Amino acid sequence: MRTSKMKATIALLAVGGLALAGCASGSRDTDGGGAETELLTTTEPAVGDAGKIVWNSAYGELASLDPIKAFNYPENQVVANLCETLYQVQPDLSVQPHLATSAESADGKTWVLGIRDDVTFWDGSPMTVDDVIFSLNRHLDPDEGSYWASATTANIESIEQTADWEVTVELAEPDAVFTDSLSNMVGVVVQEDYREEAGENYGNPDAGVMCTGPYQVGDWKQGQSITLDRYDGYWNQDRAAKTAQIEIGFVVDSTAISNGLSTGEIQGSYDVPLAALGQLSSSDSGALHYGEGLQIMAIIPTGNGAFADPAVRRAITRATDREAIAETVYEGTASASRSVVPEAAWSQNPEVAQLRDDSLPDLGYDVEAAKHELDAAEADLSAPIKIAYPSERGFYADILNEMARGAQELGVTLEPVGVPSAQFGAFFSDAAAREGYDGFVTTNYLGSSEPLPHLRSLSETDGDQNYSGFSDPAIDAKLAEARAEVDPTRRAELTVEAEALIMEQQPWVPVTDLWVRLYMDASITGAPASFVYLYYPWAADLGTAE
Repeated sequence: MRTSKMKATIALLAVGGLALAGCASGSRDTDGGGAETELLTTTEPAVGDAGKIVWNSAYGELASLDPIKAFNYPENQVVANLCETLYQVQPDLSVQPHLATSAESADGKTWVLGIRDDVTFWDGSPMTVDDVIFSLNRHLDPDEGSYWASATTANIESIEQTADWEVTVELAEPDAVFTDSLSNMVGVVVQEDYREEAGENYGNPDAGVMCTGPYQVGDWKQGQSITLDRYDGYWNQDRAAKTAQIEIGFVVDSTAISNGLSTGEIQGSYDVPLAALGQLSSSDSGALHYGEGLQIMAIIPTGNGAFADPAVRRAITRATDREAIAETVYEGTASASRSVVPEAAWSQNPEVAQLRDDSLPDLGYDVEAAKHELDAAEADLSAPIKIAYPSERGFYADILNEMARGAQELGVTLEPVGVPSAQFGAFFSDAAAREGYDGFVTTNYLGSSEPLPHLRSLSETDGDQNYSGFSDPAIDAKLAEARAEVDPTRRAELTVEAEALIMEQQPWVPVTDLWVRLYMDASITGAPASFVYLYYPWAADLGTAE
């Protein structure tokens, strides 16, 4: 189960833009006006070493460099450039072997991992099979306190070396998408000796970490920035960092971000704030780029009040003009969600696209259809449905006000309630904090383009993001069947069937799929534009544009 350090369940900054820039492959999506926009996976490749690039982390300062404590935007954006995973998500959202050479399983329970024999840590020592086993076992050790101790790691029964460069992982229950979890922080490999020597200081500014990535830790100025220095002895010289130094700042004020980016004081940033949109869209010093996203904005029910009734949730979804939200609140850089799984998550499974189109229920804006859905409601509709949001983030209020307007057409009162961010964060870890509320907002994301783990997380009876006690035996059974299916095509079909059942019940109410919003100064290029910057070494691709 996830701990209180939830997987960036609160995305406290809205992002957006008006002008498309960059050159790369990507799928097509529609903006709120119906026009098609090319969503990128990469930007123009870098030409050379920029010497030093000043970047910004719009969500602020990281708390730790320890990969098992990297469970939010600030930590992951930094650690992804330092510490590497057994499998690695790529800018096109595929997942490929990395520190592992292969993973084989006949039944989804016994996984045999081939391990590279040519990887070195920053101190020049070789990465060993013992380091791999130690790193995986950290998630199983309660004394380590891994924030990634979830259903995936709880399913591991044993991890053993079974050949010179081979590790065998035995699972309690079949998990045919186990390797996808090895592309996030579950699969990171750290040096065992360094971890043991650092003790309680591990991951802090004094001790740092010892990893294998293209950058190593430079100067961490707490409250200001952290510098990443290129590791010139990097084992994979074909993918060595193109720029010697990346300084990542912790500026969160939208005006300061806007001014910094427009003047070139800050050369790049993901998650550009909405408030910076106007200034940056007309800037001559750089460009906004929009990429394939794996983020979704949704409302999470708490299991209280009328919102606990699936018919009420379906009715409010159909009564809400979510395309208008995508066009106005997100300035055309989002689209109305068809599901709790964003569209881009299915990019690796085009063979089931038609089946998904045919299977998912219609969530389009239709007040008459919403009234028909409400006819099936059994809940008491006299009390207001109270939905909490972080009060400092006014765009959430705009979204909820649009939902309230739609609910009013049904004779239902939906009441947005602003809660201070410091208090709102507890909604994801403390049931007592959610008392008195019927739902709360989230901007959530998938760890890879595989939809199945995300669907399990929010809709299984014991799912780690199931905050309402939602339980449906048919959904549990279908998810378990998909998880055990080793044939990729059949597994995708079963996942679509599960997704369709889930969307009939809406354990989360989906609102919008979000695009990646990336800004880069005209002097630099190369950053991936897709939503991989939490697990992929994005900084290593940065360099000069000329």
